[in-house]
Amino acid sequence: MPSMFTHTPAETERKDPGIGGKPPVDRRPTGGGGGGGDDDWKNQRWGPRELLNRIRFFVFSALAADMLFFAVLVLFFFARQAGMRMDPRTHELFGDWRPVPLPPILYLNTAMLLVSSLTMERARQNIFREIDVLEEWLGLGRPALRRTIPWVGATLLFGVLFLTGQAMAWRQLTAQGFAFDRWSTPASYFFYVITGLHAAHLLLGVLALILCLSVLGWFKRVEFRQIAVDATAWYWHTMGLAWLVLLAVLVLGQ
Repeated sequence: MPSMFTHTPAETERKDPGIGGKPPVDRRPTGGGGGGGDDDWKNQRWGPRELLNRIRFFVFSALAADMLFFAVLVLFFFARQAGMRMDPRTHELFGDWRPVPLPPILYLNTAMLLVSSLTMERARQNIFREIDVLEEWLGLGRPALRRTIPWVGATLLFGVLFLTGQAMAWRQLTAQGFAFDRWSTPASYFFYVITGLHAAHLLLGVLALILCLSVLGWFKRVEFRQIAVDATAWYWHTMGLAWLVLLAVLVLGQ
C-alpha cells in the first residue's frame, strides 16, 4: 500500500524521567504542505494517512455491497435458466431458455476495459511516486500531477469507448431479433439487465474520472490529489473485475 510522504525527520519528545514517567515518544508530522502545527502532530487521527484510510474504508464498503448486488443478479440468472414451464395442453414441463448469441464486439470491449484498468493503475502509482511528491510538497513544481493526468485521461477515453461498444452490442443483438421488449426471451432479457446495470455502474466511474480530472488542478495539497485518484482507481478496478465475472457468466453460463 503506498504511503504518504513526510518531509521532516521524527522529533523526539522526552518526558521527565520521574516516577511514572514515560519513555521518549515519536512525534511525526503527516506531511502535506505545511499549515499544520504541533496540534496536528498530536491529533494523528486527522492526518492525511488516516483520511486516506477512512476514504478507502468507505469505498471498499460501498464496493462490497455492490459486488453482493451483482452476486444476487447472477443467482437470479442461473435460477431462471433452470426454470421450467408447463404446457397447458399436454401438462408437460419444458424449458424456455434459448441461449443468446453474444456479439463479438463484447470481447473487444473487454480488452479496452482491461487496458483502462492498467492505465488507471499507472495513474495511481504516479500520484504516489515519492520523489515527485517531495518536489510538490517543497513547492518545486507539480511533477506527480503532470505524470498522472495523461493516464487518467487515457482511462476516461477507454471508458467512453467501452460504453460506446456496449451500445453497439445492444444494437447488434436487437438486429438479430433479440430486442429488449415484452417479447424478449428470458436469456435476452437477462443479457440486457446484466450488461445494462454494469454499464450504469461504469458510467458512474466515467463521471468520477471527469470529476477527478477537474479537481486535480484545484487541490493545492498533494495528499488530496492522492486520495481523489486512489478512490477513483479502486472503483474502476472493481468495475473491471465485475465485468470479467459477468462476461464469464454470459459466455459459459448459458
